[in-house]
Amino acid sequence: MVACSASVEDENAAKQEELKQYKTELSALKKSIAKLEKELAVGRKEGVVKVIASTIKTELYEHFIDVTGQVEADKNIIISPESAGKIISINVKEGDRVRKGTVLARLNTELTQRSLAQIEINLDLATTTFERQKDLWDQNIGSEMEYLQAKSSKEALQQQKEALEAQLDLAIVRAPINGVVDEIIQRQGEMAGPQLPFARLVNIDQVYINADVSEIYLQQVKAGDNVKVEFPVINKNIDAKIFRASSVIDPGSRTFRLRIDLNNKQNDIKPNMLAILKLRTFAAENAIIVPSILVKKDFSGEFIFVAEEVEGQLRAKKRYITSGIKDNNNTLVTEGINVGDKVITKGYAQVVDGSAISL
Repeated sequence: MVACSASVEDENAAKQEELKQYKTELSALKKSIAKLEKELAVGRKEGVVKVIASTIKTELYEHFIDVTGQVEADKNIIISPESAGKIISINVKEGDRVRKGTVLARLNTELTQRSLAQIEINLDLATTTFERQKDLWDQNIGSEMEYLQAKSSKEALQQQKEALEAQLDLAIVRAPINGVVDEIIQRQGEMAGPQLPFARLVNIDQVYINADVSEIYLQQVKAGDNVKVEFPVINKNIDAKIFRASSVIDPGSRTFRLRIDLNNKQNDIKPNMLAILKLRTFAAENAIIVPSILVKKDFSGEFIFVAEEVEGQLRAKKRYITSGIKDNNNTLVTEGINVGDKVITKGYAQVVDGSAISL
């Protein structure tokens, strides 16, 4: 066993010595190669690559995200009669624009009208009786009880009449808001009542958009911010402001809700229509922006090629950078290049670090 161990150690030592010799020979070869390349380069004309470069300037940089929202309308209501009865007339049709108080339909009130007629007859008699009893009472003739009974009977009938008149008024279906009759659900001759929807009335002069935004943008998006709104279906774009940003995060979707109020006098924006909101989440006034296609990467990090003059010759130089937000095929550069630097924008694929170039 001792003999085998010694043999392995001797073999490893021999290999180490052989490796050392090879490295020495490799170093000598590299020096010889460099010397020969230098000698061969003397008198040889260096190739020059034609490129195009742009001078770096600062500009306003804005980063946007797209969020899908849905149009809603506060004044989108279902109308039902306040009393029960058969529909005897419908005074509007779908699509009609009506004002608040406009009569939309009438219900059958025949029984109520008969009761009202009877009450009016009884009230006339009660009024005559009360007036006579009052005259007698003023002359200190008759009993106080007869006077009070006549007065009570008259007032009771007056209240009954007012109640029946109110009941007749409830049988008239009126528009509670200004708007458009979007749908008439019931038809003439059908029974209507407080629990049965009669028609849908919509006013979309004012609408709003609800949109859910990821919680990661909670600090970047707030009420009062400008927002660009696009309606793809009608090919319309408008500028608006965020009316309200919710302070509550939905635990299921991890989002918070935005509301944007809109004027819609043309009524071309419809409830439930989809909208795309462009929300600004970042802005920098004096930013350096380069096309993302110019940014390359190696083991040392991200870099771009710039044009620099070296000993009277323009050369492509690899400049390592620190990048920020990348959006819309542009990259925000935070470190590595400065205003006035010339970034190679065309021909960058044909150069390496140190290549001779011409503009």
